[in-house]
Amino acid sequence: MPDQAVTVRPHDLAVPIRPGLPGPARTGGLGARCSRALLSPWSRLALLVTLLAAAASSAVVWEPQRLLSGGAVLWTGPAALALFALAYGLCTLAFVPKPLLNVAAGALFGTQAGLPLAVAGTTLGAFLAFGLGRALGRDALRPMLRGKVAAALDRQLSRHGFRSVLLMRLLPGVPFAAANYGAALSSTRCAPFLLATAVGVVPNTAAYVLAGSRADTPGSPVFWISLGAIAVTSVLTAAAGWRAHVRHRRARTA
Repeated sequence: MPDQAVTVRPHDLAVPIRPGLPGPARTGGLGARCSRALLSPWSRLALLVTLLAAAASSAVVWEPQRLLSGGAVLWTGPAALALFALAYGLCTLAFVPKPLLNVAAGALFGTQAGLPLAVAGTTLGAFLAFGLGRALGRDALRPMLRGKVAAALDRQLSRHGFRSVLLMRLLPGVPFAAANYGAALSSTRCAPFLLATAVGVVPNTAAYVLAGSRADTPGSPVFWISLGAIAVTSVLTAAAGWRAHVRHRRARTA
């Protein structure tokens, strides 16, 4: 009697893996789970918080604003302009106050070079914060935008990115870092965000740069005009903050 052909199917050769026993499939699953955990939105948000905390701590310890305002001798040569703009942008990530950086730009380079450098450094810092916020914090924080105010701001930034960012840069009382990370959480595109930032920061930045450039002649009219502009901006900032506080208190009691 002839031998009958036996057909062997691939799944007949598979060896079942019981739960609890080691095996290649289970090892691969553990590695995949670890990768997903490390790249999860909350892990990336924790990395962002760690980076910002480390930058702020470094600014407190090393005080980079002293280096920026330590004298023109440190900032001579063809690479001084690019180096200052880069240092300015990194200092904004470390939450160094922008007025100090703007005054340093005016004191070291004067108004003609100091103002473009300050605007370039501000735009660079905004770009770095926007990129970090979108890459590391957006996926974790965006689902939390469920409140009416947060949702309205998100819609405004998403639909009218350039106009909204420009208003945030022009109006006093809006913190620089808050505007950067708020835009990163929205659907605002990077190019309109950067363009609105570069245009919107010019008036306020010019006042501080001008004051820094005339710091050696405090009796000059230009110096007093710049101080007047700074004072007006400070008053408007305080008024905007008080108005926001009153609105928030009324909303809570309503």
